[in-house]
Amino acid sequence: GNGGPKLDNAFNKLIYALKFQSEQIFLAGDVNEKSQILYDRDPVTRVAKVAPYLTLDSDAYPSVVDGRLKWIVDGYTTSAGYPYSTPVGLSDAIADTETPPQPFALDNINYMRNSVKATVDAYDGTVSLYQWDGSDPVLKVWEQAFPGTVRPYSDISTELMTHLRYPQDLFKVQRGLYARYHVTDPKAFYGGQDFWKVPNDPTKGGTGIVDPQPPYYLTLEMPGQGNPAFSLTTTFAPTSRDNLAAFMAVDAQPGPDYGRFRVLQLPRSLTVPGPGQVQNTFEADPTISSELSLLRKGGSDVEFGNLLSLPVGGGLLYVEPVYVRATSGSTFPLLQKVLVSFGNTVRMEDTLGQALDAVFNGDSGTSGPPTDGGGTNNPPPSPGGTDNPALTQALADAQAALAAADKALKAGDFTAYGTAQKALQDAIGRAIAAQKSGASASPSPSATASPSASTS
Repeated sequence: GNGGPKLDNAFNKLIYALKFQSEQIFLAGDVNEKSQILYDRDPVTRVAKVAPYLTLDSDAYPSVVDGRLKWIVDGYTTSAGYPYSTPVGLSDAIADTETPPQPFALDNINYMRNSVKATVDAYDGTVSLYQWDGSDPVLKVWEQAFPGTVRPYSDISTELMTHLRYPQDLFKVQRGLYARYHVTDPKAFYGGQDFWKVPNDPTKGGTGIVDPQPPYYLTLEMPGQGNPAFSLTTTFAPTSRDNLAAFMAVDAQPGPDYGRFRVLQLPRSLTVPGPGQVQNTFEADPTISSELSLLRKGGSDVEFGNLLSLPVGGGLLYVEPVYVRATSGSTFPLLQKVLVSFGNTVRMEDTLGQALDAVFNGDSGTSGPPTDGGGTNNPPPSPGGTDNPALTQALADAQAALAAADKALKAGDFTAYGTAQKALQDAIGRAIAAQKSGASASPSPSATASPSASTS
């Protein structure tokens, strides 16, 4: 499945120029005897043709590996015949506001393993399959049927390993199952009162029939972790309410803790606002509402970015960018504002640093936020920035890290982007610690670790 027909003679060039109605194939000097026609240019399509026995993740992503641009595709071995396991409709399980549902999908499974990591060279289309789960018996059978097509785990280069991550589709299936199977009491499980749900994506306004909030990759430090880690995260809400029930993260970077799930389950006595409630608070705030109305004037549309949830400082910090897009002409979104919520305090400022400063009283010198309705007691206010150099420095570091992350993202340098995200998380943590000014930390939800779950 690698490479394609070569354009190494005039006849081939002429035939393909006619086929694709492109005279440049025949006339352009850049097309030479080494040029090839690639019929299947989509990375997922190429992997599917090389290994049709794999179910492929819906989110292929590019990385620079060993000096070449390569697409990385996660491959699963699946089955519907595993004993004593709950069947899941794969298309339904992965559907959200970024992955549309598939009509008439017949893909029920009750066994799923991320057995293969595949790469597709963006220049010549070369497909490489690497064994990721060496204990999967299904993959072993396929390797016997097609010997030599899947390279061993040891062939994964060090540089490629740094770009691999925990796949989204598997995580979506697992979070859907965990929403029910976190209940261990048989009577409670039968009643279903303690089941959770994935909240709807509040930034999309409920435009679709299926609109759960997608999971997000974040660099964060969960309770029990010694350092921030690149993780795939999601929130849960009770089935009949919109407040926050739990926050779950899985270690997404290869290493000893890869695939380890950590869950913050909030006590029922706490009422921490969920994503939908936070979005409503943002838009209902009089000051923020008036500013959004001004941004919508003059032929512009306001678009909300991803509403990100971060467990920091004994509470939940929500961050959401606000973009403005012209309704005519060259329409591309421009970042205009950043919304931040912590406890009962919401602010919208021009930058993340300014929004954090406003929420945590970094430079204002005004009284601190009121008692958190989400069960987290905010400490007494810190002095203004001039009297609290630690807080001022932390906020400045957060702003610098945000700028570095934006620069790295524009340059496509994901390694630098990850480093900047770690620096940002560290700066936010230091800002919260400085804001507390020695006050005793409020109780935080207990962390529980679930095993690296499969779909069974």
